[in-house]
Amino acid sequence: MTTNTENQGNSLDIFKWVIIFVLLAVAIVGNHMLSDVSAVIRAVGVLVLFAIAGFVALQTAKGKQALAFAKESHIEVRKVVWPTRQEALNTTFIVLVATGILGVVLWGLDTVLLKIVNLITGV
Repeated sequence: MTTNTENQGNSLDIFKWVIIFVLLAVAIVGNHMLSDVSAVIRAVGVLVLFAIAGFVALQTAKGKQALAFAKESHIEVRKVVWPTRQEALNTTFIVLVATGILGVVLWGLDTVLLKIVNLITGV
């Protein structure tokens, strides 16, 4: 019984995806074919067709999973403790100083290695 229900759901999802791709194709081809129509009207038409395709996509199993993931992500983002402005500035300063120091060290190492290679090769 569950296999039959899964097959029906899967075939219905396939039908929905076909509708989505047809809507997107109509939006793209229609925008190209109606190039003599006002750009505002074409833009509104494309947005409406994209919105309808998005709504249909949310009705599929993958769309429902994506929507659930987005909701859970939103909940997790609200749990994040964001740093204060001062903490962010301090951390940025530390990163810049560490990057500068490492850059100078690597420049010095490169210079020393270049001189060694020049001595060995006689250039």
